[in-house]
Amino acid sequence: MREDGRQPDEKRPVKIEPDFVRTAWGSCLIATGKTRVICTASVEEAVPQFLKGKGQGWVTAEYAMLPASTPERKKRDGIKKDGRSVEIQRLIGRSLRQAVDLKALGERTITLDCDVLEADGGTRTASVTGAMVALACAVDRLVREGKLVASPIVHQVAAVSAGVVGNVPCLDLCYREDSSAQVDMNFVMNEKGEFIELQGTGEGRAFTAEELATLMSYGRKGIDELMAAQREALGDRVRHICPKPVMLAATGNENKLRELQELLREDYTVAPMAAAGFFGPIEETAVTFAGNAVIKAEAVCAATGLPAIADDSGLVVEALDGEPGVYSARYAGGHGDDEANNDLLLSRMEGKTDRRAAYECAIAVKFPGEEPLVAEGRCEGTILTARQGTGGFGYDPLFYCEPLGKTFAEITDQEKNTVSHRAKACEAMIGILRRRAEEKRRSKDSETL
Repeated sequence: MREDGRQPDEKRPVKIEPDFVRTAWGSCLIATGKTRVICTASVEEAVPQFLKGKGQGWVTAEYAMLPASTPERKKRDGIKKDGRSVEIQRLIGRSLRQAVDLKALGERTITLDCDVLEADGGTRTASVTGAMVALACAVDRLVREGKLVASPIVHQVAAVSAGVVGNVPCLDLCYREDSSAQVDMNFVMNEKGEFIELQGTGEGRAFTAEELATLMSYGRKGIDELMAAQREALGDRVRHICPKPVMLAATGNENKLRELQELLREDYTVAPMAAAGFFGPIEETAVTFAGNAVIKAEAVCAATGLPAIADDSGLVVEALDGEPGVYSARYAGGHGDDEANNDLLLSRMEGKTDRRAAYECAIAVKFPGEEPLVAEGRCEGTILTARQGTGGFGYDPLFYCEPLGKTFAEITDQEKNTVSHRAKACEAMIGILRRRAEEKRRSKDSETL
């Protein structure tokens, strides 16, 4: 047992309070034991001179200990910082740059300021761990404000100290332990358990391979626990860490966007094309659903340079020789006028005994430099003589689905996603995309060999 009652492999209690500084793009107060650090993230729409015109961003850091952070007043840094502060802020900057795809960040700089309120050992590791949370909060705001299509954070990063005290390997040293440690180590790692920084010094004596193995085991355990605390503090914003690949939806229809996001959420982050600054219009000149889907996906991909997904779908009625078909959204003349479209369909179906119909969907995905991929889906049903239900969109109040015994306007989104034409097309497309990803992986492995 240590003097504070902890086991050798036990870290100090950690508490992370996000949004601690309301004026910052992102912030948190992190407390590890008695050590407390305010971490803030600031965003500047510019990059250092050496990066100008290179199409990438920059992540940097500054570190300082406030005068009352130690028992004896610490003098403020002047124009020239003390060597320890410079060393630590470089460590923080290096560590957090490993968390970010700098090209995806764009030509902007995120500065992470770490100010120590109270120091009781482990200020540099607490700063790295807290800065990760502040960074994720700042990225969340960038995405919400449309400055980024999706998060550029590709790794979760945390840090913890360890050392040998009284010949016993220990995790997360407080100041009294650190000041008397025979061996001092700092670990910075990502969510894969990979090392970003490993600092180890035999200050009182050399250390053995067995002690190193124990310290590394303790370090991994501490990092795992700190990452769990980061995720808990971030809540829903944790989705910005290691996000799924981004795909732009070539649609301005919020209902279609929502369905695509739900259907593809296991594999992709589907963002609206407007998030990348593309608003259309896209002229749909094809005579098939697949043709129009390809046109839309290619247009968005060409304009943004990002992978794009598009669907073209509509209602096909047997007694009307396939009408409204590709003109489903503009059947009555105005695009997206659901009421007028339904009224026109009812009038043309008067006296028809054959009420068979189907929703059909074609989904196209276009990756830069590749041929478009296409998948299709179909849902059978019948056209009612009057509207039923208030949900859904398009012709849903008139489209009766036999397997569910309801119209599409009477079912939940979850029910719809089990039988709909779009769900079936998405399922087929997911299979195509996963096979593509596997082929890419095998090709990369072959090149490596």
